Amino acid sequence: MKIHRIYASEVAALDSDVYTGGGTDDTDALQKALDLAKDGDGVYLIMDGAALISQLRVYSNTTIECLTKDCGFYQIPQSNRAMIRNAVFGEKTITTKNVSLIGGTYHQNGQNQEHDVSGREVSDYVRKDVIHFVCGIEFYGIEQLTVRDVIIRDFRTFAFMCGCFRCVTLQNVWLELPYGTRENQDGFHFWGPGQFLNILNCGGRVGDDIINVGPDEGDLESSITDVLIDGIFMDDGEQAIRLLSRNKGRLDRVTIRNVSGSYGSFGFYICPWFMDENRGNFGSILIENVDLRAIKPAYDYRPQILFNIGGNIESVTVKNIRCHGSVDNRQIFELGLPFSSPKAYPGIDQHGTAQRIRHISIEDVTITETDEDPRDTEYIGVYEKIDNLVLRNIKVFKDQEPNGKLMHISGKGSVGNLIAENIYTKGVKTIFDSDSDISKMKVGDIAKE
Repeated sequence: MKIHRIYASEVAALDSDVYTGGGTDDTDALQKALDLAKDGDGVYLIMDGAALISQLRVYSNTTIECLTKDCGFYQIPQSNRAMIRNAVFGEKTITTKNVSLIGGTYHQNGQNQEHDVSGREVSDYVRKDVIHFVCGIEFYGIEQLTVRDVIIRDFRTFAFMCGCFRCVTLQNVWLELPYGTRENQDGFHFWGPGQFLNILNCGGRVGDDIINVGPDEGDLESSITDVLIDGIFMDDGEQAIRLLSRNKGRLDRVTIRNVSGSYGSFGFYICPWFMDENRGNFGSILIENVDLRAIKPAYDYRPQILFNIGGNIESVTVKNIRCHGSVDNRQIFELGLPFSSPKAYPGIDQHGTAQRIRHISIEDVTITETDEDPRDTEYIGVYEKIDNLVLRNIKVFKDQEPNGKLMHISGKGSVGNLIAENIYTKGVKTIFDSDSDISKMKVGDIAKE
């Protein structure tokens, strides 16, 4: 295989600017260079300047490297499609291998793009019978994809969209919305089938989720397994991380570590979200080392929360959580409500017989509140039966007269086996407001002031 090493300045004008745009449309010139990989060769395109483009399509064995953050791409107004995508989409099969995007700024000019287009308007989009969101970077049917040291700026809906993948790594990718947020400007969005996903040291500002791993969100059947998310920095985003399995697709072997920053409405959603009969399919999930500060929320269609966990769940473990400085008395853990909102589906039973939560462990939680902080918080809410619930090493320090509850059981909530160990509260009125809905309890070293 021959690798064509090309400097962009040798084939294109590069008289644009990754922050302000303008200049010559370089789409055709750069696409001609990328097409050298169409029949089996490889391309290493070096961006030594800024190009004005509509969309570029890449093939297997393609690398695009920008020499500095001032090099890269600015999208032409009303392009209404991804800036970069693989040339041949694969909804269920791998069509493209060995692609790398390294360095630079990808400015979608989102203020001048449509939010979505009809699938029929773009003949080879995956789901031709529905609308298609206008994403910044988009890959379907990809193996061995690396995106590293990249800024995605002013994206229109999802900054990065990937479906049907194997071995994908995003590292040091930053999201910028310099003109504010509008509608659902998500960060990194993933649909199945997929395996081996790494998201490392990424962050920035979003208008909705910074990460959504939703294996069967689109097709109701695909799975995603083996996910590592390590180092996420929230810059006043509205939501943090959503793990979504709505039907038959399984989400399994997921590890999330080191999430910090500030968020408005919702921290972690682990639930079906959509009102489907199967209530999702979650395997083993570990989340640890979280310090997210709650700021004024933009969404008011349901109560704000840090963690929502609901649906068919085998095991969720949450460890080393630090909570302080909240703007309201939002619940820290909401357990057993599987849908987006109790208000979203009036008359629909949130519970049903399909949901089963087998095991939840909540460990090493520290909550500190001053006298000025909100009162009467119910930190852990149980709204559906949980087979096994472990609460270990939980400490609450409130500089207030006693108020609020550590754990509240409501509605159809119950616990089969509760293990509560090493719990200390100061300024909390009630630790467990009911033990009649707990079948078996193992309690050790609990103190309340």
